[in-house]
Amino acid sequence: MIASASTHADAQTYPTRPVKLIVPYPPGGSADILGRTLGGKLADQLGQPVVVENRPGAGTAVGTEFVARSQPDGYTLLLGTVSSHAMNPALSAKLGYDPIKDFAPIAPVATIPFVLIVHPSVPVQTAKELVAHAKSQPGKINYSSAGNGTSNHLAGELFNLMAGINMTHVPYKGSAPALQDLIAGHVQAMFDLVPTSLPRIQTGNVKAIAVTSSARVPGLPNVPTLKEAGYPDYEVTAWFGVFAPAGTPPAIVGRLHEEVTKALASPDLKNKLEPLGMETMQGSPQSFSRLVASDLDKWRGVVKSAKIQAE
Repeated sequence: MIASASTHADAQTYPTRPVKLIVPYPPGGSADILGRTLGGKLADQLGQPVVVENRPGAGTAVGTEFVARSQPDGYTLLLGTVSSHAMNPALSAKLGYDPIKDFAPIAPVATIPFVLIVHPSVPVQTAKELVAHAKSQPGKINYSSAGNGTSNHLAGELFNLMAGINMTHVPYKGSAPALQDLIAGHVQAMFDLVPTSLPRIQTGNVKAIAVTSSARVPGLPNVPTLKEAGYPDYEVTAWFGVFAPAGTPPAIVGRLHEEVTKALASPDLKNKLEPLGMETMQGSPQSFSRLVASDLDKWRGVVKSAKIQAE
């Protein structure tokens, strides 16, 4: 009872100093935009700074492992993703962390669809044309990603599998440099998250071929889904959520869950995120934990079916 009362008191006074939110990607990508938007709102609510710290590398593994090894006191949190907790672990058993055992899920935050984009020089306008173009020159169409085991890597591998093509994967240390090299013409295609691609599509730096969600994206109403384009079983979206290290006191996890949920329900946060194609999520720590486990199983199946090797 004494320990329980102490933990409850800690949760009531928490936080008494700045909280770090680790984003396992470089600045400039969708995760960074989301992390900074959420962090600003949480800082207002908690009365303490929420410092966003970018720790990119190894397809999210560097930042994710850092949080797994941090003190479980509520002062170091992770903006985890489907990449860090399902895709990368499905691809490699040697990441330095266990996506289930090493974390206390706090709350899901948002889901974001991808858009399949190509360099303007690629002579295609539709997904079917891209597939025909790729089949005409096997292995010569390169697609960039935020790193091996990241969501845009496996979105591309799943498309290769379903379309029967062999686009070559080129990993980068984050989606921002991957997109820059696509714009520069060093690679031909990319599955990028909508928020970072949208301005580049609007200015004509890249061409949008299809989106990966089940329905069209409000910001790209004229761009069909891959389901519409003839791939009825293709649907990939990236989810993001807040995690603490395993062993964080349940009262602090509960407090953080309340604050994240409150932030996501605020109209001003929704107004910032929704035009970027980000759809906010709601869920308990328990339901979020089930989502992580089911997606880990799903992507293990995809990795096995596609015979994808860790690079």
